[in-house]
Amino acid sequence: MTAPSAKRNPLRDPRDKRLPRIAGPSGLVIFGVTGDLSRKKLMPAIYDLANRGLLPPGFALVGFARRDWADQDFMQVVHSAVKEHARTPFRQEVWDQLAEGIRFVQGTFDDDIAFDTLATCLSDLDRERGTGGNHAFYLSVPPSAFTTVVNQLKRAGLATPPNDNPGQWRRVVIEKPFGHDLNSAKQLNKTVNDVFPEESVFRIDHYLGKETVQNILALRFANQLYEPIWNANYVDHVQITMAEDIGLGGRAGYYDGIGAARDVIQNHLLQLLALTAMEEPVSFRPSDLRAEKVKVLSATRAITPFDETSARGQYTGGWQGGQKVPGLLEEGGFAKDSTTETYAAITVEVNTRRWAGVPFYLRTGKRLGRRVTEVAVVFKRAPHLPFDDTATEELGQNALVVRVQPDEGVTMRFGSKVPGNSMEVRDVTMDFGYGHAFTESSPEAYERLLLDVLLGEPSLFPKNDEVELSWEILDPVIERWASHGEPEKYKAGTWGPASADAMLARTGRQWRRP
Repeated sequence: MTAPSAKRNPLRDPRDKRLPRIAGPSGLVIFGVTGDLSRKKLMPAIYDLANRGLLPPGFALVGFARRDWADQDFMQVVHSAVKEHARTPFRQEVWDQLAEGIRFVQGTFDDDIAFDTLATCLSDLDRERGTGGNHAFYLSVPPSAFTTVVNQLKRAGLATPPNDNPGQWRRVVIEKPFGHDLNSAKQLNKTVNDVFPEESVFRIDHYLGKETVQNILALRFANQLYEPIWNANYVDHVQITMAEDIGLGGRAGYYDGIGAARDVIQNHLLQLLALTAMEEPVSFRPSDLRAEKVKVLSATRAITPFDETSARGQYTGGWQGGQKVPGLLEEGGFAKDSTTETYAAITVEVNTRRWAGVPFYLRTGKRLGRRVTEVAVVFKRAPHLPFDDTATEELGQNALVVRVQPDEGVTMRFGSKVPGNSMEVRDVTMDFGYGHAFTESSPEAYERLLLDVLLGEPSLFPKNDEVELSWEILDPVIERWASHGEPEKYKAGTWGPASADAMLARTGRQWRRP
């Protein structure tokens, strides 16, 4: 008798990507299930996947935490999170089916008995729900707890499938930060890989799950329009920005001592750089896609001298959105002499034939002018302009801007003649927005990423060598900052410290105003 996994639909071409891929029998265990990430992102994403018909009927969700909860208590927490944060409409029949597979295990990370109870719970779910021994473990916990949790999973026999059933799988999902420098990242990778093989490790960078980030690949490689000019012959520089308008109230425990560069540049922005600068892969198989990203990161280094090519800042009190807001040092939990930066900007170069001589400017910050993430490819000026200076005084540089959030889309900026009798050229834009171009709304990043974990599809998850290469790029800048002064102050609601503007002004450039 043929095993179910071997059955194939004879009417479907395996290359056809139009039909959704549905996860097979499986379950998800969330450690740190009482945190904001779980409540606002993970639980709603699981419901949305179920609502879209992408989870198996017997899917199981297990929460692990110290709370003294029964299954029903945890079920109510999930229900509240879904009602408040789910993207898709609430449907009772979907919830009822999902709720049948919800379980809760009480315990701490160093509690052997709790992990033995977890093993028994998963065994029961295999029997009752048909999860087939396939389980993913989501570590929504501080990095300091990773070692304890993965070793407990190994001790309880949960890290690897039994020898007599090689068709089963076990996977671990790790949230950033992946260490705080190169050495700690290497140690973390070794700790995890001692228990889980690299192909079973999924490092979540939620930006890579966003539709617009993946659209960078479609924009470049599915169109002939851009690729001929996507190089140093035509591109002047690239700006990659992730700005937030919120402060850090209540997050001191996580953020103090980490700072903006480690929190965002090391993972999010360097991954965006890799997708922007990579060569075309021979296919979109995970190994081929990752190989091209690794080539880019291997060729990338931060430009020196860092005192001129980087900037860091710390927000002070000011006005934002019509409200008076406190500075970082007035936020609860931060020491009055904290030197943690809330703004970071660096200049890097990609030493390949395609990008030689093109600076990439990466910046991120809290309490900036507005919330926006974008990749802006800014092109060189035309070598000859047959216009008077007065005709082109309002003309900037051509740019292609990929807006990652919140208004997902792509904008092209170019010069056009102003209507009238005189020859006057001014910047105009052509705009594509996901919201009005497609009838289907974009899924949340965590929907895509959680489904990929259950499918065993690793394309959007950084491998350990990508993580380590990113730290190699950033570490020299952070070491320089640590030994030289403190962050420059900037007012909340502005676009960062003056040193960031000076950083680009030295080369005759300026930051885009998103």
